[in-house]
This record gives sequence, structure tokens and C-alpha cells, in this order.
Amino acid sequence: MSMHLEGPWLSTTGKQKGKKKWASAEHKRKAEQADADWKALQKKWGVEAENKKRTCALTAETFKSTPSYRRETPHIASLNSEHVCGVATLPPAKVYTGTMVKGIATMHKSNAVPVFSNEEAISISNMRRG
Repeated sequence: MSMHLEGPWLSTTGKQKGKKKWASAEHKRKAEQADADWKALQKKWGVEAENKKRTCALTAETFKSTPSYRRETPHIASLNSEHVCGVATLPPAKVYTGTMVKGIATMHKSNAVPVFSNEEAISISNMRRG
């Protein structure tokens, strides 16, 4: 694998935000008003309380639980092979025993087709690729 030079967008240096510059005093006043409105809305809906709960939960000590259930028998023996309940054997092969099908012919692209009469066998054997 080779090292490639990447552009400055992948750099982790030089990403500090500087002082916010406003286009005008009017823009600054509107931004500060919107920020104050947003904080008031968060306070109205109790978002600050949620943040306080989150920080409290993050600083609390971790909960260490002890197992409340232990098995009474530490080991269960496996089934004894002498007492096997049944055997799964292979079923008998399915064989056609009827008299309708005379055979199987191969048509285009190795397509197996059942043949029911001698005329069908002859017509299939005479077929050519189109």
C-alpha cells in the first residue's frame, strides 16, 4: 500500500474557529436575538433539565450488578449414545413407474423435455438452432 497526499480538508490542524464577524450591527443584533429566543424556547420545554440529567448520569458511578440466579446443578451430562431414540435414514429413491413418458430429450441449451410419443422425439431431433 502506498501513502497518498490528501488535501487540506482532511487535516486536523488549523480548524479553530476565530471570533465571529458580522456584516453589520443589525445582523449581530438579529443573531443575538435569535439565540436568546432559542434558549428561552429550550428552557420552556425543559431541555436544560434534560442536559442536567444527562451530565448527572454521566458523572454518577457505574452500576455493578451481581448475578441473582445460579444454576443448582453445575453440569448436565449429555445423552448416552446407547439410548438413541431414532435413526434418520435416506428415503427410497423416487422412480417413474408409469407408461406415459417414453423418455427425456434435450432441446436448446441443454433444456430437458419429456417425450410422450415417437413423433415428438422425431420433431425434437430435427430442430435446428435459429
